[in-house]
Amino acid sequence: MMTEGTVETDLRSEFKEAGINQTLHRIYLEVKCNVTILTPYETITETITNQVLLTEGVIIGDIPDTYYNLEGLNSDQLMEVIE
Repeated sequence: MMTEGTVETDLRSEFKEAGINQTLHRIYLEVKCNVTILTPYETITETITNQVLLTEGVIIGDIPDTYYNLEGLNSDQLMEVIE
């Protein structure tokens, strides 16, 4: 049996909400391997992809003076909240 293949890498960046004034920033290394396995009976070719988390950090913004949760309200109801 003999193995042979290639590897490709790519950096990925992701931002996610982590609270009212916080953002979670993650940096991944994406590794893609094209692998060919040669055996006496057949040749098997597979692509294997995996992400490895390199680092993550929380970005903290300014604290707001007020916070309103307006989820689920339509535009007619918003005027009542403002007044």
